[in-house]
Amino acid sequence: MRTSKSPDTAGEFGPELRRRRIAAGLTLTRLAELLNYSKGHLSKIERGHKTPPPDLARRCDARLGAGGELEKLVPSETPERGTGVDGATVDDEAWLLRVGPDGVRWPGGLGRRRLLAVGATSLLGVGVAATVMPQQAQAQAATETAPVEIFRLQFDQMRTLGQTTDPGVLLPLLTVQTHTLRELAVQAGASSRPKLLGLAARYAEYAGWMAQEAGDNPAALWWTARAVELAEAGGDRDLASYALVRRALVALYAGDAAQTVELVAQAQEGRLPPRIRGLAAQREAQGHALAGDHTASLRSLDRARDLLARAAAEDGTGTPVLGTSNLTDPAAMVAGWCLHDLGRPAQAAEVLDREYPRIPAHATRSRARYGLRRALAHAAAGEIEHACALAAELLPLVPGLRSATITTDVERLARELARFRANRAVLDLQPVLAAALHP
Repeated sequence: MRTSKSPDTAGEFGPELRRRRIAAGLTLTRLAELLNYSKGHLSKIERGHKTPPPDLARRCDARLGAGGELEKLVPSETPERGTGVDGATVDDEAWLLRVGPDGVRWPGGLGRRRLLAVGATSLLGVGVAATVMPQQAQAQAATETAPVEIFRLQFDQMRTLGQTTDPGVLLPLLTVQTHTLRELAVQAGASSRPKLLGLAARYAEYAGWMAQEAGDNPAALWWTARAVELAEAGGDRDLASYALVRRALVALYAGDAAQTVELVAQAQEGRLPPRIRGLAAQREAQGHALAGDHTASLRSLDRARDLLARAAAEDGTGTPVLGTSNLTDPAAMVAGWCLHDLGRPAQAAEVLDREYPRIPAHATRSRARYGLRRALAHAAAGEIEHACALAAELLPLVPGLRSATITTDVERLARELARFRANRAVLDLQPVLAAALHP
């Protein structure tokens, strides 16, 4: 796993790279060709005059069969626990039209204890009422079912809207919807209350994702904690495990491989639904890839593929799907990205080329995200003109999406292409690349 390195350790990368290169029988020129880097740049790295970026270290690991040992020597700063990854706590309360843990109280004075008490209400009273007044009970049941169906349909529409809308614009809508569902649950009978709370939890979980897309990790974690509370109030304790998967995504984008793997390890118990375990295994694979552990990453991907296939076969609940719903084979798409992080960009490009056309045309955010990763894989594989052509189609979408995570991928693409400044395709792409990074 990658951890913070001291300056002394950082200076070991160049000599170790040179030792392994010579042991592999490669000249500096040949290794530069294989890595799509200039000979002069590699020479400076071997002599300790330049610090290698993590992406280059991973490619060196892959080409020289170093098993992640070279990447361990690259200086990095692991985010401190509690700053952006564990920064939100369940004691912080914020709600209407606010997405950050700013101390605002929940409306109506409904605190966490009352919420949990409401969710735990016995079904006995409803059973008696139904026996005494069956017709009235049936009418009431129909009335209580309507909000669930309405808000379920609206949730699907919200997710569709989230593919093309600024997440900051969508967050207030999600806030109001979650609050409304929670209030309806307080007033509802015990038969429909768990459904309303469960749906409110899904709204809150999606608000967490939109907060992360807006670049506010503390708010993302705060919303995830609220989703867990709502789900538990509705009798669903599995969402707490999925919350670990969401937190792991924050750690992954922060470059913390160790914490990514550590978080999802707790979300893979056999009692959990196969989809949650599959998503956890998928995130674990990404963490292992970031750490340069090829074997562990592929093993986790195999497990994720099996579990997600099983989940798809068993799904018949009609409840909103956790995680992305726009990828035909999410494990395959993630496998492509893992291969890039493992220093195998050509293999990554091959997988992403195969999977990208299967993303629905309306899923603009997903197409931009995975399309730009596809372009990055081709650029890292040395196919600069093709990478620029792919990116040119997608970069104009980025300013409107206002996605912090997609912008991270754009930044990586810009750094990759910066090594080929004299290339005509790169020069032509610069204006649209700059507009995407600084709208």
